[in-house]
Amino acid sequence: MNKKELLEKNLVLTTEFSRYILEHPEVAKRIPKDAIVVILPEYDQELAEENLKIGKTRREKNQPMVLVRVKKLAPERKSRLVKPRLELVPA
Repeated sequence: MNKKELLEKNLVLTTEFSRYILEHPEVAKRIPKDAIVVILPEYDQELAEENLKIGKTRREKNQPMVLVRVKKLAPERKSRLVKPRLELVPA
């Protein structure tokens, strides 16, 4: 996967996650302040691995990390994330 594909796929994921958060504000409350959020699409293993690698590289010492595992994207509507699970990775 080249950088352009990585950027385009992550643009879709971050947009969808933002929409999901707007629809489900209780989820946003579960994300610690200053946490790094890494979206891991289970339907695209290569992208998930790249995102995790980038997240680990950019994570600062003692910074909380939240993994958002996404089963798939549904057809377009308000949010296409299907049952995302947030996981807090302790520092």
